[in-house]
Amino acid sequence: MSETEISGKSGIKVLADNRKARFNYTVEDTLECGIELQGTEVKSIRGGKFSFTDSYARVMNGELILFGFHIAAYEFGNIHNHDPLRERRLLAHKQEIKRLQRRVDERGYTLVPLKVYLKGGIVKVLIGICKGKQTHDKRNSIKDRDLKRDAQREMRDRMR
Repeated sequence: MSETEISGKSGIKVLADNRKARFNYTVEDTLECGIELQGTEVKSIRGGKFSFTDSYARVMNGELILFGFHIAAYEFGNIHNHDPLRERRLLAHKQEIKRLQRRVDERGYTLVPLKVYLKGGIVKVLIGICKGKQTHDKRNSIKDRDLKRDAQREMRDRMR
């Protein structure tokens, strides 16, 4: 499924995928969260004017907070536009937040946004419980990707 393709039955439109996070981390588990937005932030996100490659989430005071998620100011807005790098609250059930807190307290786990998408017109963020990869793991990922690409190329050439 391409990033801008709308899935017919589910009504999901993927706005961005954090490929850098999937390369730097191994994803153990994922959680779909809503995001608390204000003012013109939704219009900026719908226009694709955001960046989340270096963002992360933390549990603070029983709330899930997203840091480093840059949403550009809406160009047709007024003087009351939002702060592009403000901390944003993620919306999840209390039990899910407690489960995430327990996992993050373990050594080496972090919460990383993996995907931003629209689901039924509402902006959602897919949060991953991730563990950082070592350098040799990254090399293995590159090697596997190259082998898969070569196999696909061979299959395509044989089909001709």
